[in-house]
Order: sequence, then structure tokens, then C-alpha cells
Amino acid sequence: MTRAADPHPAHPVADAARPEDPELAARAAELVRDAVLGDLARRVVAECGADVGLVGVPEPLPGSRPGSEGMVLRHWAGTRADLLHDVPVPAGLGLGGRALAERAPSWVPDYRAATTISHHYDAAVAAEDLYAMLTVPLMDGDTVHGVVYASLRAVVPFGDVRISAVGTLAKAATRALAGAAAWSRERPGGKPCEQSCGKPFAKPFDKSRTAAPVPPLTPREHEVLRWAATGRTNPEIAARLGLTCNTVTGYLKSAMHKLGVRNRTELALAARESGLVG
Repeated sequence: MTRAADPHPAHPVADAARPEDPELAARAAELVRDAVLGDLARRVVAECGADVGLVGVPEPLPGSRPGSEGMVLRHWAGTRADLLHDVPVPAGLGLGGRALAERAPSWVPDYRAATTISHHYDAAVAAEDLYAMLTVPLMDGDTVHGVVYASLRAVVPFGDVRISAVGTLAKAATRALAGAAAWSRERPGGKPCEQSCGKPFAKPFDKSRTAAPVPPLTPREHEVLRWAATGRTNPEIAARLGLTCNTVTGYLKSAMHKLGVRNRTELALAARESGLVG
């Protein structure tokens, strides 16, 4: 697996001449968005070792209540059938809907056997022969630009390297999307992109999870965290370190609290970004 490079500049069209026509500017921003998200799905497969890459785009869903949140799977790579193409996903349903609702990345080693998610999309997932799945929301402050999926046709844990690679691509894409949205909003006399092109971008975000100084981890917390970041389960960590599962769970909960994360996927990303693991 190669390390994901930053394929998108922070502001892909920021220095270009802005169209005077508001509708033309909105359309240009939408074309940039589609290009960035389509490229993201392809690079998840090409560079992150995934079999299938998907990207959900926030959109009002047919028949949904005004103000309700959802997305549609608009971009894909590596699929064998079309059951996951253009699929509407309300917030909270499936792994991607959970990432959209919680504004947090998450993964499962076996989607079909997972007990922490709804199973509204099992038929489509089974048709693609998918098992392990990682979802990462494309967050820019309080704005969500979409959710990227990395899926494998095998039951495997998502290790730190693959999680980090997908996260790096997601961040690069988010910067490009934020630049396109800002470019459209900043044109003289224009309307915000979410008004002119009918696509909701801004969504609530948990402000309590903004960055703060990280309390130092104990040597044992750091050791347990290092193994958890590589995808090891609590029993595997306990056996390797000669601890009980309850003790390992306690160390992980303490480390998660100090890092301000809510699950093991966030823990791996935060640990790598903060330099706690290499």
C-alpha cells in the first residue's frame, strides 16, 4: 500500500477568474465537487488497498421531512453491480449514515455481522461481497461535504496504516471542497452555494470536540494504544501484554478520554496525527 499523497490543492479554483453569473459560478463549484469526490472514490481503491470506494453526498432525500439529514451514494469505484449506486442513505442508517449522524469515522471488520449498526443495506453489501468497511466524514469545521467509504471483500481489521491513508485522502478532498464552496460564496453579489445549487453543505457539529491540549498518557496507556492502533482486539492485546481484557479496556477508555475520541477508529487517527504512534 502506498502512502496517500495530497492530490488536491486547498483552493483548486480560488485564483481563477470568478464568473459574474451566479448560476454559472454555482455550476462551476458543483463540477469541481463532483470531480474531487469521484477522484476520492478511485484513489481509495488505488492507494488504500480497498476493493470498493464509495462517496455519499449530502442531499435532501425524496419523501424526507424538511430539515432532515441524508446523503446519496453518488461516486463509486471497484463495484461489480449497481446496487450501491445512487442509494439514498438517511443519517443514522448503516455505517455511512452513522458517520454522517455522529460526525465521526467508524469501521467494522464484518459489516454483515456487526451489531452496532442498522442493516438496511445488507442485500446490496452482500451482492458486492463486502465485509470490512471504514467510513470517514469529510468535515470542515461545522460543514460536512460527504462521507467516504473504504470496503474490502474480506473479514479483516482496519489497521492504522489503511485508516491513516483513507483519512489523508479525505482531508485533502475536504480542503479542495472547502475551497470550491468558498470561491462560489465569495463572488460579488452571489448567493451561498448551498442556496444557489440546492445542495446542503453546513450541518451541526459537536463543538465540544474541538482541539485541546492532550493530557500525557501513561506508559501502559501508550503501549495499549499502540497495539489498538494496528487493529488488534482487546483479547489479542491482553494476551500479548500479559493483562486481563478488563485491564486493557480500562487503559483504552482512559486513553480515549484523554484524546477526546469516541471509538477505536477515531483513536487510531488521533494517535497517528498527534505522533503517539508512528
